[in-house]
Amino acid sequence: MEGVSVRKIKKICVFCGANSGKDVAFVNAAFHLGEVLGKRKIDLVYGGGKLGLMGCVSTAVAQHERQVLGIIPSAFTVNNLVGETCGKEIKVATMQERLVMMMELSDAFIALPGGFGTLEELFQMISWAQLSIHNKPIGVLNINGFFNGLLSFVDHAVKQEFITPRARKILISVTTADELVDKLQAFRFESDPALSKLKWSPSSSQKEKLDLTLRL
Repeated sequence: MEGVSVRKIKKICVFCGANSGKDVAFVNAAFHLGEVLGKRKIDLVYGGGKLGLMGCVSTAVAQHERQVLGIIPSAFTVNNLVGETCGKEIKVATMQERLVMMMELSDAFIALPGGFGTLEELFQMISWAQLSIHNKPIGVLNINGFFNGLLSFVDHAVKQEFITPRARKILISVTTADELVDKLQAFRFESDPALSKLKWSPSSSQKEKLDLTLRL
């Protein structure tokens, strides 16, 4: 990465499935991502619990003696629904509060294979970046082509002029954990001149949380 400006990433938020998926490669990749974060001295922010890929990546990070923070809605903790969080845990009231806290406490975001919840989290972060609510890098770890269909759809939306080429650059996609972290560190945010003028007032937390529900 010689000659490339590298941003300092101390905490990465990982979005991924509470299931392990059909392909054992997903589990292996989640463990490997955790190992990469640990070896690079990067702490983990995630959705809490120990189920599926979420449990794999958090366990691997903890085994490398890095900090793990699970942000979890209180509803999920009833009857130990998702298992014990591997590290510190913060309980929140709503899914939206959880996502806002993830955004605030993380320096970058990675999505592993997952379902509707993972996709919601991924696209919420992308749309907030598009709106200049944050300027943090976002990437998907495209294991065995899991995200190929999704990426094709996004490119189709660009061709149909619903997503701008500038906005398309927000989403990074690679197939290995080391390369993905490298690209997140080298990412340079290119804001939309019009959207960058939006004022997201931090003075009222309630208003901010309401504003953050806006999606394009």
